[in-house]
Amino acid sequence: MQPDEIDWKIIENIREEHKNNNAIARDLGVSEGMIRQRLKKLKDSGVVKISGLINPDVLENKMLALIAATLVDSSKLTEISERISEFDEVLSVSVSTGRYDIMIEILVESNKGLVKFLTQTLSSVEGISETETFVMLKTFGKYV
Repeated sequence: MQPDEIDWKIIENIREEHKNNNAIARDLGVSEGMIRQRLKKLKDSGVVKISGLINPDVLENKMLALIAATLVDSSKLTEISERISEFDEVLSVSVSTGRYDIMIEILVESNKGLVKFLTQTLSSVEGISETETFVMLKTFGKYV
């Protein structure tokens, strides 16, 4: 499915404003039912995935970190990424270009939680040859 102009406006409203169906319908001058149907099509086709996003800036005692990882064997990229994505601390695992094979976004309680994740949890995954960790101090902009 390729989104049309109205679909893109719906997506933009959700992304930018986090509006509900009624508000989007009012903005676009269409019925709420139409918005609901189009969102269902967009979700069912995989164009849109709606999920709750965590804003670590408003959470006390939470640390957001990005771990860049290189794999021993890139043919196991999917298997390793899926395994990592199952850990509770993991928000996302993304395949990347450049020096690293994957980027792992995590949310932990503290520096101690980060150390535990790196030394116990992530180190239990076979096939990772190198990691570099970046602690996110503040996030600007919006997640897509």
